[in-house]
Amino acid sequence: MLKVVLTGGIGAGKSYVGRIFTKLGIPIFIADIEARKIQLSNSSVIEKLTNLLGNDIYLPNGDINRKKLAHIIFNDKIALQKVNEIIHPAVREAFDKWSKKQKAPFVIQEAAIIFENQQAHNFDKIITVTASTELKIKRVMERDKISRDEVLKRMKNQLSDKIKIEQSDFVINTDEGQLILPQIIEIHKNLIQ
Repeated sequence: MLKVVLTGGIGAGKSYVGRIFTKLGIPIFIADIEARKIQLSNSSVIEKLTNLLGNDIYLPNGDINRKKLAHIIFNDKIALQKVNEIIHPAVREAFDKWSKKQKAPFVIQEAAIIFENQQAHNFDKIITVTASTELKIKRVMERDKISRDEVLKRMKNQLSDKIKIEQSDFVINTDEGQLILPQIIEIHKNLIQ
């Protein structure tokens, strides 16, 4: 079974594209959702995050303090790297276990920072989702209810689309006016052959 990663910068449209692949019968593993589960349930990860970021990284109800975490990792590249070094191996392990249970010609992991974390080699094929910078900024501002400056800070932690495209097997452009479904169907046909 092929392991495919669906990647792209923040606001590119990965989740939308992933939902279409799901409609085509392809199982999708969403790394961000799995990472959140791991941050709340994996005792080793919880201990390491608390040691790194302080006891108040977890709220009294046991949930992670997302606002504090975002503030730290989007303003401190070293902290971001250390957090990724804690979480990503656990996510990788969860994806491998999940993949073995699937019965499809290929599976997809949706993950934003595959290249940034040197994880591309773990996949058979790479699909990068792109959109214009202004459209990505607009989408994230609307989705996350954050300022343009906050979006730009987050974008600074990700590689450019140009670099991602050069290392990808397939590219899907989600700019306004682009027909997305035909792009996905073409890639789907290619991957099931």
